Amino acid sequence: MSKVTIPIQIEGFLKVYDPNSGEVFYDGHNAIHYENISVAIADTLSSRGYGSIIKMAFGNGGASVDETGVITYLPTNTTGQNASLYNQTYTKTVDDTSVLNTDPTRNKMQVSHTTGKVYTDIIVEALLDYGEPAGQLAFDNGTQIESAFVFDEIGLLADYGTDEAGNELTKLLTHVIFHPVQKSLNRQIQIDYTVRIQSLTNLITV
Repeated sequence: MSKVTIPIQIEGFLKVYDPNSGEVFYDGHNAIHYENISVAIADTLSSRGYGSIIKMAFGNGGASVDETGVITYLPTNTTGQNASLYNQTYTKTVDDTSVLNTDPTRNKMQVSHTTGKVYTDIIVEALLDYGEPAGQLAFDNGTQIESAFVFDEIGLLADYGTDEAGNELTKLLTHVIFHPVQKSLNRQIQIDYTVRIQSLTNLITV
């Protein structure tokens, strides 16, 4: 007996910018961790109670700058279920239904779908406000890109509960690396992140 399969394509793209000045730090696509996102979709659809997007993670290990100012970018981490950011330094809860979310009006998700279309978007919004993260510099004029809050990588994390010791368990779903951007007290940084799930129309019989 033959079976019909529907190919699925998942892509992500995001914009990182200052909502006040309008300065854009990054506007482009990210890499998808296909193994982890396939597991997360299956866990979510089968009502396992986990697998949904819970946090946006920020790190500073994705790029390096040499003494001449040349930036070198590492490859994105999209292999292995235990993949992570190179050096995760901060996270924001973006699940607006979670009790861990302290500002669900500005850090949130929504599903966007147009009737008749074969794709649906998950739109994730996060705002790094003036006073966060704690310990940042006062002005965006730092010279040390190794600072914990000079970000050059972002990823979305799926919720997998906690272990026996109460430690949070997550899986990396997406990863993007870009030129270093300093978060400081004098600026906000907004991230608008879209994950598009699309059913391709050319059905395949196997």
